[in-house]
Amino acid sequence: MSGVRNPMISTLLHLRGNSRAAVYSEPMWGLSMMLVLPYASVFMLALGVHDTQIGLLATISMLSQMVFGLLSGVITDKLGRRLTTAVFDIVSWAIPCLIWAFAQNFWWFLVASVVNGVWQVTQNSWDCLLVEDLDRRQIPRVYSLVKVAAEFSSLFAPIAALLVSNLGLELAVRILYLNALVIMSVKIWLLWRFTTETDTGRLRMAQTRGTSIWTSLWEYRGVARLIVRSRGTIFSLVIAVLVAAVSLVNGTFWQVAINQRLGVSDALLPFFPMVRSLLSVLFFFTLIPRLTHGKHLRVPTMLGFGVYLAGQALLVTIPAAPGGASLSTFALLGVCLLLDAFGAGMLFMLAESLVALHVDRTERSRVMAIQRTAVMLVTAPFGWLSGWLSSHDRSWPFMLTSVLLLAGLVVAARFWVTTHEEADEVTAAA
Repeated sequence: MSGVRNPMISTLLHLRGNSRAAVYSEPMWGLSMMLVLPYASVFMLALGVHDTQIGLLATISMLSQMVFGLLSGVITDKLGRRLTTAVFDIVSWAIPCLIWAFAQNFWWFLVASVVNGVWQVTQNSWDCLLVEDLDRRQIPRVYSLVKVAAEFSSLFAPIAALLVSNLGLELAVRILYLNALVIMSVKIWLLWRFTTETDTGRLRMAQTRGTSIWTSLWEYRGVARLIVRSRGTIFSLVIAVLVAAVSLVNGTFWQVAINQRLGVSDALLPFFPMVRSLLSVLFFFTLIPRLTHGKHLRVPTMLGFGVYLAGQALLVTIPAAPGGASLSTFALLGVCLLLDAFGAGMLFMLAESLVALHVDRTERSRVMAIQRTAVMLVTAPFGWLSGWLSSHDRSWPFMLTSVLLLAGLVVAARFWVTTHEEADEVTAAA
């Protein structure tokens, strides 16, 4: 063990307790939701859902997430991190997968989007389960491992491609949603089986026992003041908003753009997330740890925004070849994937880490609940807006993401706020 030099591998091998269970079970996304997500928007198009409606569904999903995100801190404190994660994972993933599997039109997707929004509750509780009993210095690496675990799931993409090529898009996607229902249920059980309640979770459960949800929500006033008074929390909130908005647009319309505008065939769609994910894993085990090994994260954050911006701008400029995607189209998309893999991977890890590093430790669940609600409130219109842009020109949503990433680059360059770790280092040096 001591001979392991790579910091990511060393962290992975030395994980214990809740962090280990959370990270080790994360690759199961690969055999469940990640198989079907590359086809989600194209599947809706095949069932007669229009671009504007797809964008509207993304916005409605975000609004649902906003409501449950606000409740997530209260629920997580009352039920505990472990029970909340188990119960609300079932509601937010198992049930929507069943609806998606039998969807017929826009209204089925609408119901599934609203129910799926419950995942914001479990996102809060899962994050607390992941990091509350963890050394703060390990947080960036553990979030990197979470990202790596999710990216490894792309290795199973050929399964989806094989199903689509043999069964057709609609039937294959329905089967993939049913598969996701089964695998996610197993994942939920494994996380329940191999985790325990955190120390902070037990304390908050005791403190909130006998307190109604409405009383707890009213107490958010004091928590909101903690956020407003913390420049670091506000700064991390802005970064999180920009990254979330870009992720929303890309997750909804990247596959649509390359399929409908650039002529990439249905069967090839899952290979693009697979390549992007493999590149991200490569970066997480090589370049990214070297850039983020210290406590100063400003330059890595700027670099993440800059590289991601280059990838989005390049996607806009790729010309649509007559008769479908050409060799040059695939070559340019490969460059986009390279840039996106590094930029998005870096920003995901840093956005999550900055929030965790700036948050008030004793009020983590409620502060993160308010932060996530604020992020979703600001991000929600980008779903409808990007759908409207896509209905006019499928390259326009990525002009929007380019502007957002440029704004993030400016914010990181001009308004950086040091983390607690950076401040501690400066104080020690003095």
